[in-house]
Amino acid sequence: MANSSGLNRTGLLSRVTVAAITAALVGTTTAAVAADAPQSGAKAIKPAAAPAASAASAASASAASAEAELRFLQGVSGSSLYWYQPNGSGGFEPREYANSTWANVKAAQQADNDHDGVADDAWILYTNGTLGYAAGESASNEFTTIGGGWNIYNKILSPGTLGGGAAADLLARDSSGVLYLYLGYDNGKLTTRYRVGGGWNAYNQIAGVGDLSGDGKADIVARDASGILWLYKGTGDYKAPFTGRTKIGGGWGAYNSLVGIGDLDWDGRSDLIARDSAGKLYRYSGTGNAAAPFKPRAVIGTSGWNTYRILF
Repeated sequence: MANSSGLNRTGLLSRVTVAAITAALVGTTTAAVAADAPQSGAKAIKPAAAPAASAASAASASAASAEAELRFLQGVSGSSLYWYQPNGSGGFEPREYANSTWANVKAAQQADNDHDGVADDAWILYTNGTLGYAAGESASNEFTTIGGGWNIYNKILSPGTLGGGAAADLLARDSSGVLYLYLGYDNGKLTTRYRVGGGWNAYNQIAGVGDLSGDGKADIVARDASGILWLYKGTGDYKAPFTGRTKIGGGWGAYNSLVGIGDLDWDGRSDLIARDSAGKLYRYSGTGNAAAPFKPRAVIGTSGWNTYRILF
């Protein structure tokens, strides 16, 4: 079981406070990496090198290959941000209020870029199309403007490390259904984008944080319009980050939000949470088995979760 002392409440509050304060200062700058294709002659950042093969990559699919990261669940209701600390038994402590300056935030994704096993950094996408990054445990609680033009995307997602480097990476889907991968650095900055493939607008939910299949690589799940959930196993290769999809099961259309939450039940495996139309919250504990990646659902919130327009 993971040690709860690793949860850094101070770092989290510092991060969201800095992000909220900086939101008012963020313009439409194109510093670092803008979301559109690189300009002719622009200098691309070299992708992170893939690590050498290790024994962990050959781990059995029936066992977790590594400790999954721990995450707070965060929710935005109107302009207010709230956060929930894991309680050690697969659910959350009562919510805590952060601030009310998130009115101009469209989406957010967490990351663990100091590699301490706790996600306390975040990419934040504003309604003006600017992407920012807040480092929760940096000496100055640094906030970095990544770039403008990100309003071309209707989905951003960080399942963890997809390209073989050490830092978390970012996926982004545009309105035509093309999915792109941005490789990440420890400071939250990103490489120019790499096309993953088309047809991803077939999915109305995409989620994942960490390894769901037990092979040590980050995976994602995607739900189609008929309510079927599919698993895309990660490859560790940024040029082709996913294998072909495999069916998990039907009936997932009951949910209006799916969120990768890392290791919520503290068994070392990555989990998924789901919210239904009645505002109930469920935990799907990970198994580490690609053939059946989740255990049966458990209710962890009986009502009221539909108050959040963003869960991350």
